[in-house]
Amino acid sequence: MTYSILAREPETGALGIAVQSKFPGVANLICHGRAGVGVIATQAFSNPDHGTRGLDLLALGVPPETVLDLLLAEDAAAGERQIAILSADGRAAQHTGEAVESWDGAASVAFGDNAIAHGNSLTSEDVPAAMVARFERGEGDFQERLIAALVAGEEAGGELRGVQSAGLQVFLAGAGYGGRQGKAVDISIYDHTDPISELSRCYRLHRLSYFGSDPDNLVQIDGKIAPYLIRLLMREGYLDPDSSNSAGIWGPEKIAAMARFMGVENYDNRIRDDDLIDTEVLSDIRARKGG
Repeated sequence: MTYSILAREPETGALGIAVQSKFPGVANLICHGRAGVGVIATQAFSNPDHGTRGLDLLALGVPPETVLDLLLAEDAAAGERQIAILSADGRAAQHTGEAVESWDGAASVAFGDNAIAHGNSLTSEDVPAAMVARFERGEGDFQERLIAALVAGEEAGGELRGVQSAGLQVFLAGAGYGGRQGKAVDISIYDHTDPISELSRCYRLHRLSYFGSDPDNLVQIDGKIAPYLIRLLMREGYLDPDSSNSAGIWGPEKIAAMARFMGVENYDNRIRDDDLIDTEVLSDIRARKGG
């Protein structure tokens, strides 16, 4: 009893899945992906083995339609499965079993240029189409567009039983903490009264801690910004108010103090060793610390 969207971003190679369900911890059950290979969502009476085996087949170059045929050929419960596959090159395939079609609510699928959405036990068969449309015309980064697709699915009626959990996973070579995980995002909202809003909140936190700075967002710590940061660093105990460090010039001592502050505050991947600061970080600091 779930709806999800699988998508890709051709410009970067990112592959993602966003999901919502009235089932606890849904993302850990249905989301499967591998950077440069593809993403798979195993819904209804999920068999997670289909995700693992399906990705192995995609990695060998097997087309999604053939992958689906091979997975279901040996599955005695194929009628209870709902599976979507999107390969890194944009090919897609989907299966909704006969038993799933007979469940309360609607079961449907929608294909887009770079996305596929599907669901079961839905209040309306229009839910997947609304998700794909919102993703393809959405604003923001890839992750924000995937979350927006979930919002569109909920606005179109969502799942018949309501909401409980949500998740977002994005796979990209060279992504993750220190660029070593092959996964840019992995957020699971296990149990919440408004899981999509909570997913969005957690993604904003994730961006600040795990993503590096956009070069376009870097500005110089000038005569307007430096006094605020110096006061902050003194208040937080990173600079001695009685020392020469409290002067308004942004030099090596201030840079080192700011690096320590940013590490403690979980801006690890945006720490600088120069006189620049990320405007997204600065806005977050002002929102949390005042000023």
